[in-house]
Amino acid sequence: MFPLFRRRREKKPNLPSAGKVLREFFAPIPFEALCVSERTFPSRIRPDLQRSLEALFAPPRTCHFSGLIRNGYGEETGLSEVMVDDDHVAVAPPSYEELDIGEEAPARCLKTAMWLGQEGPIKFVVVLHRTDRTFGGKSFHLQIAVTGQAPLAAEASALVERYFSEVEKGIRNSQCYRGKVLSLESESRYTGKPGEIRVHKLRTVTKEQVILSAATLDLLDRNILRFVGQRQALGEFGQSRKKGLLFYGPPGTGKTHTLHYLASALPDHTTLLISAEQVFALSEYMTLARLLQPAMIVIEDADLIARDREYSGNACSESMLNKLLNEMDGLREDADILFVLSTNRPEMLEPALTARPGRIDQAIEFPLPDDAGREKLVALYARGVSIDTGLVKEIVERTDGVSGAFIKELMRRAVQFHLERGNKERRIDAADVQEALEEMLFKGGRLNMQLLGAARHKGRIGFGAEATHGNGG
Repeated sequence: MFPLFRRRREKKPNLPSAGKVLREFFAPIPFEALCVSERTFPSRIRPDLQRSLEALFAPPRTCHFSGLIRNGYGEETGLSEVMVDDDHVAVAPPSYEELDIGEEAPARCLKTAMWLGQEGPIKFVVVLHRTDRTFGGKSFHLQIAVTGQAPLAAEASALVERYFSEVEKGIRNSQCYRGKVLSLESESRYTGKPGEIRVHKLRTVTKEQVILSAATLDLLDRNILRFVGQRQALGEFGQSRKKGLLFYGPPGTGKTHTLHYLASALPDHTTLLISAEQVFALSEYMTLARLLQPAMIVIEDADLIARDREYSGNACSESMLNKLLNEMDGLREDADILFVLSTNRPEMLEPALTARPGRIDQAIEFPLPDDAGREKLVALYARGVSIDTGLVKEIVERTDGVSGAFIKELMRRAVQFHLERGNKERRIDAADVQEALEEMLFKGGRLNMQLLGAARHKGRIGFGAEATHGNGG
């Protein structure tokens, strides 16, 4: 009567029952005589779990490898389902997901799989399957079944423990994410590659590109680079191998830029980036840091997380703060972990964080650049074009009180004005800089000056006879 709504009966694929395959493999041993052991792993370590499984269960140790498909509803396809001798679970080609691990080729990771093998007189079956956790994410279950009957019971039990130990050793020696810049994924991706860890491609920043005073650079060097170099010796002398630092100063003074430099200067460290909205996952970040140490944990805008209790105003904020304090305190003394927090508002931070060595061991100020700093910044951000020495000195004189970010934007706009006038040569002149300064400091009003990092500007705008006094407010 309603042909459009009739469902056509689909013919089931002619796939062998996984239960039958398993029963024939273990014959004459019945399923009731098998002993099943299981380990559960979080999906965040899937690529390393995959590599461990590939190495451990490669031929000739195994004689059968396949995927598993469940004919019906539900995600779970464990050994209990496989051992049912009917069509509920069938042997199928293996199915993979490709995960981005920050390399040219993604990691191909199994969804569900079954291996059959034999070592000496002991036959075994290994099944990998996943379950979705109630509050998001996935868990992967590795099950191994061997005979539980004498006289092979003790030897079979030892084999299972050895296999699990080798898998866990492969995960502890994790290479897929080690030494990379990571954050936990909280949003959907549009690359077609699933994954709960995001690998960031930060730009490489050299020491010459970090424009800070000699005193600030020395603090960075001593408390991070030289500390890391002496970490092992410090541990041998009974000293803590972890360290906490706080970067503070006005916006645009190079805190984030310096973090990029540190990630470049410490290639053997895994860098974990934690934003304020991800502090709920701090425990998972800490687990990753311990697994992938040496590690550097970066928390930008720390005042949003570690705000003084007097100003926090709600239980949720206090809970996040307590979690951070407990994690920084709870690290083992031999943990090779650096905590680097940054803030534009140090006065808002909780004293329990800033006034207690062992959490924050060194605060490093990032002030507005002085004359020498602004001259270096002009040279850094004018790369690709040439600029007269005299003009550089004029820019330095006229930009007193601005941030490094302001200098960066000033150079870009000067080049843009240069190109808009049809100039082809790679040399900017005073007119280009004058137009850029005028647009940045006057045409956008006080708010624009604040946004661009010129709120404290107190120099003069213009060059030569046209110079006028700026009013940064």
